[in-house]
Formats: sequence, structure tokens, C-alpha cells
Amino acid sequence: MRDSEDVTFGTSGLDRAAALRKDDGRLRAALKNGAPVLPLWRGKVLVEGTPEAGDVRLAFRKVGDSVLAKADEAPMLLGLHEDGETPVFALDISAWTPKTVDEAAVNTFLDPSVQIHPAERLSGAGFRELRGLMTQLTRREAEISATARAILTWHTTHQFCAKCGAKSAPSQAGWQRDCVTCDGAHFPRTDPVVIMLITHGDAVLVGRSPGWPEGMYSLLAGFVEPGETIEAAVRREVFEESGVRVGRVEYLTSQPWPFPASLMLGCRGEATSTEIEIDPDEIEDARWVTRSQMLEVFAGNTPSMLPAREGAIAHFLLQHWLADTLL
Repeated sequence: MRDSEDVTFGTSGLDRAAALRKDDGRLRAALKNGAPVLPLWRGKVLVEGTPEAGDVRLAFRKVGDSVLAKADEAPMLLGLHEDGETPVFALDISAWTPKTVDEAAVNTFLDPSVQIHPAERLSGAGFRELRGLMTQLTRREAEISATARAILTWHTTHQFCAKCGAKSAPSQAGWQRDCVTCDGAHFPRTDPVVIMLITHGDAVLVGRSPGWPEGMYSLLAGFVEPGETIEAAVRREVFEESGVRVGRVEYLTSQPWPFPASLMLGCRGEATSTEIEIDPDEIEDARWVTRSQMLEVFAGNTPSMLPAREGAIAHFLLQHWLADTLL
């Protein structure tokens, strides 16, 4: 697919510096000398500026800054800065508890809340939900923040050995967890998800899940199961959710989606049937939308239907379908 890596969180050329992950001496020296560290709080990244003003940028800090004081583990290596030499790190400070926090809002689909650490009151920097600002970040900032969110979430949810149940500890600069009890080694998890642009003639199949913003529709998606090909997952998921049969399937592009740890595999499929029979346990609604109708949706002229979230791979695929630039 043309321009496939232009998708949000697509590669920016970040050098992940795998060889450095075992070089504890160099990593300690880098941190001591002021290497940039991106703080995260419960999956939210520290940023300066606001999405409303369109001036959002990641707020890196240095070891010794007060905002980094409460952390359960050491900073993890993300890769090298754009200069090709300076290591860039991320650190989870979720051990810090704000005086007031709206638990009902934190990390929801549309989390508008902002948490400001006492050390950041003068800077104005705050912790914001990545989905609300992802399209305003530079490509490098987007890749860094997606990597940081995914890996730190994995550490939060996989603190115990899957073999013996003992507490594990980070190693390899955060890219591994080791169990001192049974010598088990554990690695970051990524869940493959197919998301598919299913077409029949001049129409595309879209659906919505319960709990989404009113009127929002997107492409159908689902997890790839063990022992299953991408093509088979596309056909199965579409049929399970909508009752539509799919024939030819082709892969288009992918998108890291760290909410919490998915790799979205964007595909195109040709429907061999059109009758819809939804599974209410899977989705709330599904429908065929013609190209001209979807153009009106993207233009904001259809109050009853909202397009997929900008920055998501569904929006990216639909844009290219409308522009006839998928292949």
C-alpha cells in the first residue's frame, strides 16, 4: 500500500538500540548526564501545551527532577534520540497519587481529564490521554509515546512469573522480565488484531460497538486466534460480527495501537454476500455505506454518523479508500 507507514504511530525511523539494552554502564552514565526521560502516569504521557491550542509536545525530564521521584522501577530504554547517540528513556510514575482524580474518566475512550504533578505547576505540563493528542505529535514523538505506553503497561500487568507465580524483575533496560525463582524469562506482549475494509461494489461495511460515542462508526475488527492466518481471521471475524461472507483478502498496512498492546493489521476484503445479521454480543450495529455517503460523513454533513477517530487505522484506510489510493 502506498504511504502505508504514514499511519499514526507508524515508524519514524527510531533506532531502538537493542545492543544497548545490556550495557548497564552506558545507560547509567547517560541518565546521570541528563538523558531525556518521558514520564507516564497510568498510561498517560506528560506533555506541554494543549490539544485545543494545537501546540502539544512531549515533556521530557531528567533523572533528579521531582516529577520522577516516585517510581517503582528504573527508567526503560526506548531507543536513541534523533542525533543517533543520546539514549531516550521512559519512566512510570504511577506510584504518585494526585490529590483529586476522576477515576471514572481516567483511560476511558474519551478521557478529557488532565493530571498535573505538583512539580509541574509552573511548567503547565500535564498527563494526558494519548488518544486525544496523537495526531498532533510529530512522527518521532508518536512512535516514542506509543512504545513507552505499550511497554510500561506490560510491566504493570505482568509483574509475576507465568511459570511459577513468583515476583519477576525488569532486565534488558526494560525489554524483559526475569524470575529469580525459576529462571524464567518473559518478553513484552503484543496482540495481533485484524481490522478490515470490507467492500462490495461501491459500498463499505462499517459497525459500532456499545459504549462508543453516539453515532460513531468504524471498520470491523477482532483478535487473531492461535493457529489462525490473518486472512482466516478477517473472514471469521466479519462473519461472526455481521453475518457477511468474505472472499478475497489482502493485507494493506499495520499500526501499533498501545491501548493496551495491539498491533492492528489493516486488510481489505471483498464481500461475497451483503445480508447483515449482527451478533449483539459483538457489536451494536453494522451497515453498508456507499462511497458518496462516506464522503458526506467525513465532511461532517451526516449528523447521525460520525467517522472513525482521526489517527486510528480505520480512519486512515477509509481515507485512502475514498481517495482510491489503497494500492
